[in-house]
Amino acid sequence: MRIERVRDTAGEEVADYARLTDVALRQTLEPERGLYIAESAKVIRRALAAGHEPRSLLMEEKWLPGLAEDLEAHDVVVHLADPAELEAITGYRVHRGALAAMHRPVLPEPAELLADARRVVVLEDIVDHTNVGAIFRSVAALGADAVLVTPRCADPLYRRSIRVSMGTVFQVPWTRAPEWGELGGILHGAGFEIAALALADDAVSLRELAANAPERLAVVFGTEGDGLSRRALASADRVVTIPMRHGVDSLNVAAAAAVVLYALTGEEP
Repeated sequence: MRIERVRDTAGEEVADYARLTDVALRQTLEPERGLYIAESAKVIRRALAAGHEPRSLLMEEKWLPGLAEDLEAHDVVVHLADPAELEAITGYRVHRGALAAMHRPVLPEPAELLADARRVVVLEDIVDHTNVGAIFRSVAALGADAVLVTPRCADPLYRRSIRVSMGTVFQVPWTRAPEWGELGGILHGAGFEIAALALADDAVSLRELAANAPERLAVVFGTEGDGLSRRALASADRVVTIPMRHGVDSLNVAAAAAVVLYALTGEEP
């Protein structure tokens, strides 16, 4: 670990933080050195604990003592700046005082992720990063083993997803999944029953599913507006609904995921 004080807020050494959107970080730096930004000391520590490698860090000096031990083994530069300099570099107020440009890990193949899993969450085309982050937090808290995200699903390593998840995106095994023409076969081939959360005349209650849940279960949640695609529903072994009152027929997808995962836990943690 090397410590340097920022001398030029427009300098190349802090360019990774200079108003680059998450999309720009991926598109301009992939595939050789795709990055994501981890924000706050807690999130950075969780990323490091997950084995992710930092490219650099940018922070107020007061956050350095709390991260120094975690960074000792890394050949990385820590750029120190005051709050005004941080805002000048990033273009916004950095409330949590510490940022890290992290190398994106290589994602595993879905079959590798499923090998030892029993409960899996599939996110189909969920485009809101806040919802994705909240679902990852529920997965970590309530005991699912892995998450599969479809090609058009929001990026779990987008900074808002990471922030809302409280860094649990680094604790939960996840990967990108192929389209349903292939994904259904992968899940069934690994011995999973597929349960799709949707409204349908032949749907079973979540209570019924939880009372007799299969040993290996993949629960599929759909996009915020249109719900699950016809291909997802066609791949499912059953459609499941959450019993509700007062004429309400749906919940926010992150809330629905928390309810379903809690019901399937079946025991206190």
